[in-house]
Amino acid sequence: MNIRLGLLGAEDSLQCIQTIAAEYGEFDCLPCLWSKREDIVPLLQTNADKVDMWLFAGRIPYLIAQAWGGVAQPIFHLPYQGASLYKTLCEIFYTQKVKMNEISFDSILYSDLKQVFRELGIADEPLHVRPFELGMTEEESIQYHYELWKTHQTKLAVTCTLSVKKGLQQLGVPFYRVLPARTAVESTLNMMLRTFEMHNLRDAQIAMQMFEFDSLAGVSKEWLSTDELYMMEMKATKKLIAYAKRVQGSLKLAGPGRFVVFTTRGMLRMITENFTSIPDVEEFEQISCGIGIGRSAYEAEFHAAKALLTAKEYGEGTWMVYFDDKTVTGPLGKKEQINYSYVSAELIAVSKETSLSVSTLNKLMAIMKKNHRTEISAYEVAQYMRILPRSAHRIITELEKKGYAQIVGEENPNPRGRPRKLYRIQLEQK
Repeated sequence: MNIRLGLLGAEDSLQCIQTIAAEYGEFDCLPCLWSKREDIVPLLQTNADKVDMWLFAGRIPYLIAQAWGGVAQPIFHLPYQGASLYKTLCEIFYTQKVKMNEISFDSILYSDLKQVFRELGIADEPLHVRPFELGMTEEESIQYHYELWKTHQTKLAVTCTLSVKKGLQQLGVPFYRVLPARTAVESTLNMMLRTFEMHNLRDAQIAMQMFEFDSLAGVSKEWLSTDELYMMEMKATKKLIAYAKRVQGSLKLAGPGRFVVFTTRGMLRMITENFTSIPDVEEFEQISCGIGIGRSAYEAEFHAAKALLTAKEYGEGTWMVYFDDKTVTGPLGKKEQINYSYVSAELIAVSKETSLSVSTLNKLMAIMKKNHRTEISAYEVAQYMRILPRSAHRIITELEKKGYAQIVGEENPNPRGRPRKLYRIQLEQK
């Protein structure tokens, strides 16, 4: 089966990429054109089910997709540096009498351009570089180049964006457009082939789901006969048998109220929408589940048990996943879902210095990463970790005593309530 490759970029960039990708028999390309940055996320949403991998022409759509966070498939981008940038500079120096510091650049990292200067033996620092940042507009980049050219600080502009090229053209500013070089495209396509093969191997990994339910959960306090309890357990068993067929797995009894399903990582990835949701929530609302991924049946079972223990901390009906690289994700299907790792030398050191476990510290770091900030309140900690507010205060107080947390402000989401203290957490370094 061929790889369904989504190509996202401007028209001229996609033409270059498609011509080269057509030489590979492994790809079926789906071109997605964008002209404004507001187009990128809707294009990703519309075509999410039509592609196996994404290739972005340039850094701009790549950064926007990363910030959005809704792409489930592997994503790659063609950076406008290396061969692509050298190709443009060679064309400039062959046809123009201009110095490097008489050129303005956009959407290129300063560090990348500095590396180019160094490799070309230019002692000066780059002067006119405008890297792309989230929130920037094409008009700002056009104006940046125009002001430098109009005041005779530069003689021409180098842009990585088609819309900026068109704007400069209308203003009469001399320009060059960076387009993907063949070597850059071929290198990226080959990397994507290797990644696809690796994902296929990962999808074949052994996966175990460990289910546990309480047959008395949610029932009235009236006495139930053993026959009634048995019928309730049989009802849950039938649901799990049907589920096991859906994931092409086998169901085994593992003790009173506990079952295991052996299947593959790929089947669970699909049925949980890349480990983000629970299938048929109404059927599993009282059944906790731990998913374990491993390189052997023993390792998968060990990880499934650890995932189930973590799930039970969040309450019945919770699903957690423990991967073979010691990372954990969950609770699936909840807005509080976070990803964290049990392996961290820095957090082990913090754990030894405080009374907090590495697991708790990992969860705290994952919450801050999810929210894209280092400031947090005890209320948020309690909400995400599903713990009591006083337990969350204890965690932050312990970090504050050891210098890993400090008060930086207050927030008052409820005008009638008491303001909440905001803490800046720095676990990797004081």
